Amino acid sequence: MTTNRRRFIAAVAAGVAGSALPGIALATTPRQAIVAAAWRGPNPGDPYFAGTLVADWETRKLDIRHAVPLPSRPHALLPEADGGMLVVAARPGTWLMRCDTQGKVQQRVSLGESSTRRFCGHAVVAANGEVLLTTETEYGKGRGRIGVRDRRTLQKLDEWDTHGIDPHQLALDAAGQLIIANGGVPRTLADQKHDLQHMESSLVRLDTASGSLLRQWRLDDPRLSLRHLAWSHSPADDEAYLGIALQAEHDRREQRAQAPILAVLDGDRLFVPTRANDGIGYAGDIAAAWNGGFVLSSNQIGLAQLWHPAAGERMMPLVRMEEAYALTSWRGTGSSGGVLVATALGLVRSHPRLKPLALPWPQPMALDNHWSLISET
Repeated sequence: MTTNRRRFIAAVAAGVAGSALPGIALATTPRQAIVAAAWRGPNPGDPYFAGTLVADWETRKLDIRHAVPLPSRPHALLPEADGGMLVVAARPGTWLMRCDTQGKVQQRVSLGESSTRRFCGHAVVAANGEVLLTTETEYGKGRGRIGVRDRRTLQKLDEWDTHGIDPHQLALDAAGQLIIANGGVPRTLADQKHDLQHMESSLVRLDTASGSLLRQWRLDDPRLSLRHLAWSHSPADDEAYLGIALQAEHDRREQRAQAPILAVLDGDRLFVPTRANDGIGYAGDIAAAWNGGFVLSSNQIGLAQLWHPAAGERMMPLVRMEEAYALTSWRGTGSSGGVLVATALGLVRSHPRLKPLALPWPQPMALDNHWSLISET
């Protein structure tokens, strides 16, 4: 056993909270999880890659199926029905890329340096399957836009106003309408924040047939930036809840330390369900957990936490490890609720009905802040 593997196993034993129920064996899980991921080498200046990781639970091994070199730092990865993926550049991004199941680049969109448009890191396919919707910023006017693109060719067909600034993640609701998190932070084309007293953070719903505004929500505290989104379903009441990861932009560290990191959209009500937080006010990612709950990661302090509606004000630590960051839901034993957490040393699997399991990275690498489950086999 290598020194790194011993270190990882020891760290997992100390830093992962388990809640496995008796009588559930690891053999009941799917054999593998296939995950779309982005990473760089272990050093800050190393090049970036996107590709597919295969986690084999039986052999307890994590492998790279393929890796595609990227022109700059990526952000979100969007698995496609054929097993390929779309990779979106990190804000302010100038490229959008499609890779096939073999890791070959099929298409690429490049924005000219003279353009005032920039990608903001996320994309989603509309319910009709015909168009790809991307968050973008028009820096000439400082306004958020949704790029409406042909899903097959990636050519731009139209664009819509997000009715805010600094749009980030977007998602579809049960009716197929578009939900957008407007982060609200004024930024320069060099991605420098400014004039935070004029923040315009909001959540909006747009009609995906026309782009028209259907609804807009704001939190009471304008310095809470709404960033990342995840839907979580509760079988108990057959309802879906939208969790929004928050990032505090207050001037004083003391204010940020007390800021909440989770908001929830329940029907037509946007609210903060708990003031329990991470001590810094910065949730980097969010994923659905069991029965309407959410897992939020705070990579700056190496913490992933679970919030559940039945927990009230409490948040339960799931993983305490350096760079606990990228999250993706994992179904597991046939009942939803699992989550895969990327850390500095490897993948950590957490599930309410299974003991925690950890797989070290197959080579020295630093995962970026998002990944997405492609399939379980």
